[in-house]
Amino acid sequence: MMVSKRHSRQPARVGRSGQAGEASVPLYGFQPPVGTPYGLEVSTVEDFFAEHDDWPWNPPRPGRATFHYLILVTEGELLHDVDHVTRTVAGGQWLWVRPGHAQCWHPPGAVRGLFILFEPDVLTSDAARLLAPLTAHEAPAVLSPHPDDADWLRQTALQLLDEHRALGRRRLDVHHALRRSLLESLLLRLANSPDVTTTGATEDGTGRRDTYARFVDALELHFRELHRAADYAELLGCSVRTLSRAARDAVGKGVREVIDQRRLLEARRLLGGAGWDARTVAQNLGFTDPANFGRFFRGHTGLTPAAFAAREAGPGM
Repeated sequence: MMVSKRHSRQPARVGRSGQAGEASVPLYGFQPPVGTPYGLEVSTVEDFFAEHDDWPWNPPRPGRATFHYLILVTEGELLHDVDHVTRTVAGGQWLWVRPGHAQCWHPPGAVRGLFILFEPDVLTSDAARLLAPLTAHEAPAVLSPHPDDADWLRQTALQLLDEHRALGRRRLDVHHALRRSLLESLLLRLANSPDVTTTGATEDGTGRRDTYARFVDALELHFRELHRAADYAELLGCSVRTLSRAARDAVGKGVREVIDQRRLLEARRLLGGAGWDARTVAQNLGFTDPANFGRFFRGHTGLTPAAFAAREAGPGM
């Protein structure tokens, strides 16, 4: 089993239908098989599904992870829900599920491909800085590489798989260094995909920018249960003032506004594409009272949750 289930602080109880129920929306931590070094694992899609035929797609149920899922589809067509939207991944395309994304698996069918799981801290600091546009939560879930890069990426992924399976052939530190080097090379080339928008936002490697990047990572994992700037400052080991300055420098917004915008984004996704009712969305996002959620949502959108959901459903739905 390459991941273990654990729960974040007081997660909402959500059933398969999206209503409050016995099943919870879990947060999965990285736990590779015994003997696998460090936070990186490489497999094939078919092997992964064969080894876990009853989890977590039978029956399909939502979950989140603290690590990255990166899948190259080589044959067939993969369906996968990312942030409550069903994505279709065709042959030659890559699916990227980032830490904190809500996801739900579909039955695999005849899909074949390469499956890479890695924790954020596997990357060196320099690589992480260069890859920030690609690892950001809002980066595209489905990537179509530049035609000049497609075969190179596939071959590099195969080399990474081969090195991952070569445990014991070399010293452990050399083995891991090779795996990390191949992973970073692959990701840096994948960042050349036309889908990825590169900005100058990551060129400044100052402490404030690093603080904001760590805040965004923490927010993706905890926005359902942590809603105050002080919560995140404590989590990051800095002062509220330092965190506030970092947010202002990075995006021109206060920490509370960034937190509220992330909760609002999730509310829109759940009320719209996922079709959840307002009470269940309120529970999922940590509101103690559905009325408070209604005021929050209307204050930001000008619509009640019910009116927004009806608008998203459209005529005849």
